[in-house]
Amino acid sequence: MLHEKGIFPVVVVDAKGKKVKVADGKVFVRWLVEAMGDPCSATWEDQTLIESWQRFDAEQTNQFGLCMVLGTETRLTLNHPRFIRYPGDGAKVISSNDFAGFTFRGRFTDEKKDFEKKARKGAFKSLQGCGVSFEVSQKAHAALRWLIKRQSYRTDEQVYVAWAVAGKSIPDPWADSLSMILGAESVAPPEPDEKQIPVGDAGQAFALRLRRAIAGYGAKLDSTDDVVVMGLDSATPGRMAIIYYRELKGSEFLQRIEAWHAAYAWQQNFGKEKHFTGAPAPHDIAEAAFGRRLDDKLKKATVERLLPCIVDGRPVPRDLVISAVRRAANRAGLEHWEWEKVLGIACGLFRGWSKSQGKEYAMALEEDRTSRDYLYGRLLAVADSIESYVLGMVEKPRDTAAAQLMQRFADHPYSTWRTIELRLRPYISRLRSSERKKVRAFLAGREKTMDEIHCRFASADFSDDSPLSGEFLLGYHCQRAALFAGSNSQTSNQSTSEDNAS
Repeated sequence: MLHEKGIFPVVVVDAKGKKVKVADGKVFVRWLVEAMGDPCSATWEDQTLIESWQRFDAEQTNQFGLCMVLGTETRLTLNHPRFIRYPGDGAKVISSNDFAGFTFRGRFTDEKKDFEKKARKGAFKSLQGCGVSFEVSQKAHAALRWLIKRQSYRTDEQVYVAWAVAGKSIPDPWADSLSMILGAESVAPPEPDEKQIPVGDAGQAFALRLRRAIAGYGAKLDSTDDVVVMGLDSATPGRMAIIYYRELKGSEFLQRIEAWHAAYAWQQNFGKEKHFTGAPAPHDIAEAAFGRRLDDKLKKATVERLLPCIVDGRPVPRDLVISAVRRAANRAGLEHWEWEKVLGIACGLFRGWSKSQGKEYAMALEEDRTSRDYLYGRLLAVADSIESYVLGMVEKPRDTAAAQLMQRFADHPYSTWRTIELRLRPYISRLRSSERKKVRAFLAGREKTMDEIHCRFASADFSDDSPLSGEFLLGYHCQRAALFAGSNSQTSNQSTSEDNAS
């Protein structure tokens, strides 16, 4: 748009969300041409005008040689497109015209000016490097730009994109299980009778939904269709690197996506609006391991480390698992909603990592499991339940002793459990002296559960004060869920009995 002093300044938003002014010489302008009898006034949609421009542009250069993509003698290009990831992006995937900065370090002797000079004389038919035709370069970069805009995953200037060569829908490798399953249902909605399949627990229900989701994508994607997963990043403003590239068959890609979501699944609590059973997304894993305030470089590096775990089937790095477990154990340093989110992610990571080491855990309470770490986690959940119940009776919301000492409990379980037991005695006495049968029944049930857990300990294991592994979080989470489900069932039964009596 013009005015008396020139062009209005153009402002764009870069990859970091910052507003950047674009120089006048780099502004792209679109305009309409109103002509009598011409039904197409949009110049970028006028096929005749596009073909005329292609012929005009081809006449401006006669740099011909062997295109390594097409395998034929055709018009080559040395200047490849940019603006790939976002408007204003100056980094290029293919760059072959930097001869002043000693980029090639003597590998090639022909410079750009020599190539152009010999091309004009018709004496130069090929490049010493791999030649790419003008048409191939334009089509490839335009397709990549469209894919990134449509279905990419971004972390700062780092971009990942996955697509099926046949153009069919595929699951997003960087989405959590909920988003992936909902996306599959939009591709192939389940039959009405499939929604009412009886299941025994949350793990079984998730497995059925995941299997249906993968089958939905498999119905559209042939097993022999090619799937490409690619990552792009730039260390400098002018050059872009392909940091990750995989070509997989459709069946292999779907198998690995299903294996990731099945192995690292757990009951996730991401706030009031989002509760699901499944695997977390890579960016959620990065935040769970290092906190919400992690810088862009660390987040990019973490996502880059997680991508081979999803696409190549590798186990999650052990240091990420340990970091997430430690943050989940540090309950006093997190807000309640954030701790619930970190807890679910840490449990999923530890469960998946343990499976890669040959040890499997269920998403439901395993009452027959007698490992020390798992039993200590169950004890902590019971103690937390008793104190929370009393605090709810007196309407004094605060952290329980189990919550306050969780980090210390993870490091020294035997000595810390003694402290938690002593702080729990006044609450047990209060419940035992209550005149309400419901309260005394609650205490009797919790004490019975605690005794059963104690009986499963080996004497040497219980007195062992060495640090606990992430397994104690699995025992804690499963026992807490079982106690909560039992309390709801008991409350429902009592309400039904009172209604019948009245």
